[in-house]
Amino acid sequence: MARVAGIDLLPHKPVSAALTRLYGVGRNNAKILLDRCQIPHHIRCKDLTEAQISTINSVIAKDCKVEGELRREIDANIRHYIEIGSFKGQRHRKNLPVNGQRTRTNARTRRGMRMTVGSAKPGIVAGKPAAAPAASAAKPAK
Repeated sequence: MARVAGIDLLPHKPVSAALTRLYGVGRNNAKILLDRCQIPHHIRCKDLTEAQISTINSVIAKDCKVEGELRREIDANIRHYIEIGSFKGQRHRKNLPVNGQRTRTNARTRRGMRMTVGSAKPGIVAGKPAAAPAASAAKPAK
C-alpha cells in the first residue's frame, strides 16, 4: 500500500485521484505533481514502485505544503485576523460566515441548528407550565 505524507492511498484508485486524499492537494495539483515526477496519471496506486513513491514523497516535501503544516499555517492566519481585530477576525470569533455570504436565511452549517426566539406566550416561562389563576372565594352580589 502506498503511503504518501503520512496518508495511505487507496490501492484500487488511479494515482491522480488517490493523491486528493492529502489535505491541500486537489485534482489539478495532483496532475501537476505527477507530471513533475514523470509518473503516468492513469496508473493505479497498487502498481506504483517504491522508487515512484519515494519520488512523490520527495517532491511533496520539497515543493508543497500539505496536511499538518498547511493546517497550522491556516490556523495561524485565522488567529492573526482575530488578534488584529479585522472584520474577518470578528466574523471568525462570532462563528459566522467570513466571506460576505448571506446569513439571514442561509449559513446553517456555520451558525448551527435554528433557535426559536420570542415565540413563547406572554407570562409563560420557557419549559414551565403557566400558573393557574387564583379563583376568588366570593362572587360579588348584584
